[in-house]
Amino acid sequence: MNAPNHGLAPDDAVVVINAGSSSIKFSLFRGPDFSPELKGKVENLYAGTTRFSASDAQGHPAGERTWADAPLDHEGAMRFLIDHAEEHLQGMNVRAVGHRIVHGGVHYSGPQLLDGAVLDDLEKLIPLAPLHLPHNLASVRAVLALAPQVPQVACFDTAFHTGQPALAQAFALPPSITGRGIRRYGFHGLSYEYIASRVPDFAPALAGGRIVAAHLGNGASMCAMHAGRSVASTMGFTAVDGLPMGTRCGALDPGVVLYLIDELGMDVAAVQRLLYQESGLLGVSGIAADMRTLEASVDPRAQLAIDLLVYRIGRELGSLAAALGGLDALVFSGGIGENSVAVRAAVCRDAAWLGVTLDESANGAVGGGIARISAASSKVAAWVVPANEELMIARHAAALVGAQ
Repeated sequence: MNAPNHGLAPDDAVVVINAGSSSIKFSLFRGPDFSPELKGKVENLYAGTTRFSASDAQGHPAGERTWADAPLDHEGAMRFLIDHAEEHLQGMNVRAVGHRIVHGGVHYSGPQLLDGAVLDDLEKLIPLAPLHLPHNLASVRAVLALAPQVPQVACFDTAFHTGQPALAQAFALPPSITGRGIRRYGFHGLSYEYIASRVPDFAPALAGGRIVAAHLGNGASMCAMHAGRSVASTMGFTAVDGLPMGTRCGALDPGVVLYLIDELGMDVAAVQRLLYQESGLLGVSGIAADMRTLEASVDPRAQLAIDLLVYRIGRELGSLAAALGGLDALVFSGGIGENSVAVRAAVCRDAAWLGVTLDESANGAVGGGIARISAASSKVAAWVVPANEELMIARHAAALVGAQ
């Protein structure tokens, strides 16, 4: 891909941070072509043995460390990562740090330069994403304290969906409720935005077309896009809606939640734990949340979990195709979408009624890059596009800082 020049000099760099509840992933991109120089992660924050690992552009190890007796918190992890990055900058100048922020509410519809006032504003959105946003913001505050001279940019996972039609965002609730920001937001927006940015490169004829993209991983969702813009998505108010995921239940009748509270005596914390951490592939199979483990298992519960995911993808695909008024292409992305030959094949077979004809050989030969997996005669094309949210964040951060 010919990346646009956002004012970065050959020795300029952008650092991308993706902070979760117990881990921080980072990437370092260099120069005007955003070449990846370094990536890694710090895992098991707060409990157990904290582990750090990194690799260079060629995939060679670029650092490892463990903290067995004193696990790091987010600030400690960021302090270590800043020190580690400085050792590997080799004359590069960090122009910006870009952060993946899961929720931007109704006001943040694009990348945002971060300062104390914006952080205070984002803190107010924590009730909309209580399991994700506090950890996203903890890393921002850590960088602000440790390297205040470096501009920081927030890139929101909800931003790509803010242009959806109003009806696609609405719940059938009274204005007294919806006026508090209760609406369908959609997530994985950075992944879908990246896919949309690549379509003109690998399939120019689809640039103005109707595409359903499926980001399938531990978190899973689908998005209907028309001419590169989000039209509808499976995730709604929270990232627990839509498809079954690794440990999240996906779409659920609200009456089930009432039953859990009234009949089983579960409190809010117990219900939250069930829906977010004990359901999905893990809950159905009773074995694992990881698709690789399930596909290798002979336990019928593992196959049931896979079948349920495939079935739900098919249901949602029909719904999203209806929202688009037709379908020109289906795109797979994310860890499962990129690596599970069997899941892609099952989804495509179920989508034959929409005009998808799978090329079994092409599907089995996907090797890590962008690949078409549908037959030449297929009325609806099927593609695999590896996710690259980090590059999307780096490009946004560089563009925003360069415009200052």
